[in-house]
Amino acid sequence: MAMGRLLLFSGLSLSLVALCMLAVAISSDHWYETDARKYKDRCRTFSNRRSDPGFIYIPNHSLPLRSSRARLDRGPNSLLVRNRRQLFAMSAADECSRRYNSTNMGLWKKCHRLGFDQDIEDLIQKGIIERCSYIKYYYSFTPSLQKELSYNITKTIQQDDWHALHLRRMTAGFMGMALSIILFGWTVGVLGCCWEQGLMYYVAGLLFLMGGTFCIISLCTCVAGINFELSRYPRYLYGLPDDISHGYGWSMFSAWGGLGLTLIAGFFCTLAPSIHPPPSSHHTCQKSRMGNGTVC
Repeated sequence: MAMGRLLLFSGLSLSLVALCMLAVAISSDHWYETDARKYKDRCRTFSNRRSDPGFIYIPNHSLPLRSSRARLDRGPNSLLVRNRRQLFAMSAADECSRRYNSTNMGLWKKCHRLGFDQDIEDLIQKGIIERCSYIKYYYSFTPSLQKELSYNITKTIQQDDWHALHLRRMTAGFMGMALSIILFGWTVGVLGCCWEQGLMYYVAGLLFLMGGTFCIISLCTCVAGINFELSRYPRYLYGLPDDISHGYGWSMFSAWGGLGLTLIAGFFCTLAPSIHPPPSSHHTCQKSRMGNGTVC
């Protein structure tokens, strides 16, 4: 009996903690983060190179070094390494012409990271730009791309925009459903404790497992969406340079932690009724004899 109650109370407590962790993850904006400080330093160095008459700037990757070419030709990825910038249609000047900023992104907003770029901080303080912009969950296409790019590339971008939009909608939708189901399961479990109903414990555990399943779908869709955005075509519009570090933030780890606690709570609550069955009320009445008129 004590073991069953311990499992039940542990499951409800873990589900409450998981609910808080998922709520914090949904409301925060640190699911995915980028750090462009090295990229900006490289571009400042590139823009400050010599520009006096008669000086010809030749980047290092264009110099015909025999040793490096021999070493590259022997590798299995020699073509990719040697012609990397040609494959991605980007040179050093092309990379620095685009503005990559240090950002952190959540389900609802994408923000400039605080203290990573003083120029951006000055523009935010002057009110020229906003620190955060809302993520769109509806389709919108910029007409300027249609004028600058060919028809086939424009159609590819439109199809990829729709695919990325569906991934974002699935991430937010399944995460919201997971949060609602876990909250409902916790309510059912608390009511089961008050009414001493073992079936309600079992239902609460199944709801926790269902909420964890929806949470898994949401997190896997989020990871797939981020990888899809980084691998979109054309690469010079959607790819990131090598010196921009990027990765998942603490909100993503909070969501994964809430998922793990939810699954553990589901196992505990489904196991509790078998260890500690609730006391069933027995109505004591002697078996009636034929004709004595006793009704049980």
